[in-house]
Amino acid sequence: MGSLSGALSIVVGSLEADQAAIGVTTNNLANVNTPGYDRQIAQFTESDPIVEGNLVFGTGVTAGQPQTVRDGILQLRLNQETQQSGQLGSFLEGMNQVEALFNETSGTGLQTPLSAFFSSLQQLSTDPSNSSLRVGVITAAQNLATAFNQASNALTTQQSNLNLSVQQSVSQINSLTTQVAQLNNQITGMTQAGEDASALIEQRDVSLNSLSNLIGINVIAGNANNITVTTGNGAPLLVGSNSYALQTQTNTSTGMQDVFDAQGQDITSQITSGQLGGQLQVRDQQIPSVLNQLDTLASSISNAVNTQSEAGYDLNGNAGTALFSAPPAGVTGSAAEMSVAISDPSLVAASSDGTTGSNGNANALAAIANQAVTGGQTPTNYYSGMVFQIGNAVSNATAEQTAAQQVTQQLQYQIGSLSGVSLNEEAANLAQYQQAYDASARVVTAISQMMDEAINLGQD
Repeated sequence: MGSLSGALSIVVGSLEADQAAIGVTTNNLANVNTPGYDRQIAQFTESDPIVEGNLVFGTGVTAGQPQTVRDGILQLRLNQETQQSGQLGSFLEGMNQVEALFNETSGTGLQTPLSAFFSSLQQLSTDPSNSSLRVGVITAAQNLATAFNQASNALTTQQSNLNLSVQQSVSQINSLTTQVAQLNNQITGMTQAGEDASALIEQRDVSLNSLSNLIGINVIAGNANNITVTTGNGAPLLVGSNSYALQTQTNTSTGMQDVFDAQGQDITSQITSGQLGGQLQVRDQQIPSVLNQLDTLASSISNAVNTQSEAGYDLNGNAGTALFSAPPAGVTGSAAEMSVAISDPSLVAASSDGTTGSNGNANALAAIANQAVTGGQTPTNYYSGMVFQIGNAVSNATAEQTAAQQVTQQLQYQIGSLSGVSLNEEAANLAQYQQAYDASARVVTAISQMMDEAINLGQD
């Protein structure tokens, strides 16, 4: 009886261990499509044997804590690539909208109205007293001014939209930081209590990856699976169970929302990674640069045309007046405020000597198209350079994004190969553990029958 009881104890332990292994396997299968899930491997530990003199008797098997398959280095690299991908994605989203404003092939931009304006002056020189040609000059000037106005307003609107996006990104960052801090606290408590916190660690990893997409972060590992998270420049986001929210405040000089850390330090210029970094780059660097170039072009054209117009004479023989309204004292706002100063076609100063048939000033006005009046370049060349810079920024970012996506996909593949669930592998494990469980169950049946027979023999 004693030996049968010992055997029964061993086989019951085997049943429990196999049952635990089946549970680990089915849990893996259930989470095959769960984002961030790391597969677990069932662990078996030989029970301590019994030693009697020179004899050693085995006592079976015990189910150990399942081993979670995770590579923290790969996860860290994935977060780093996610930061870059997030930055490039939001940068391209913003710059594609900027580029669309100057897409000459689709009919947007300044090239057509700019060429049409100087062409109208050239046509006027062929018949300077022609009323319809004079109307054409004013119409072309109005179209050019409108194109500058629309481009400037569209850029300003986009900048305002990005400003709202910055606030939304900061709000999402704070929400995720709070979430990670709560998980961090639970994980630390469970780890210190000797409990398995792998499920919560996986949730934390997913949240950290989402946070990396929004802003560049540093993750510092501590004791008991505890982590500290800072921004790329070292501003704390969470320490232990405490999260530290970022704040946004209006910059009185720009009207834009700047980002401040929990200590009240302005960290806007230091945020260069993640979705927020891309948004700030387009809002604070790219759009202001394009606006400045646009204003410079509008100001130089207005000033050059006005100066030459005032040097000539109108159809009535009077001294010419400015064709465009005077641009602001500084360059800023020139594109948004550009407008035509005259509406009477007879005021177009085509004559160079005051006579009706003179076309000297019309020729001089048309010649501005080929003069280096804008940053040492002709208006057309200056504008072409501006468009090229925009396209080049988009092209470079697109190439970088493609490379970053390939690296990210490779890292995800490596993590999936290591930590992901393989249906074939788990099916094989399930069959193996099921067979072992069935074998142990048959042993239990045999021992039970033997014990019944032994009891019956004792009663005879």
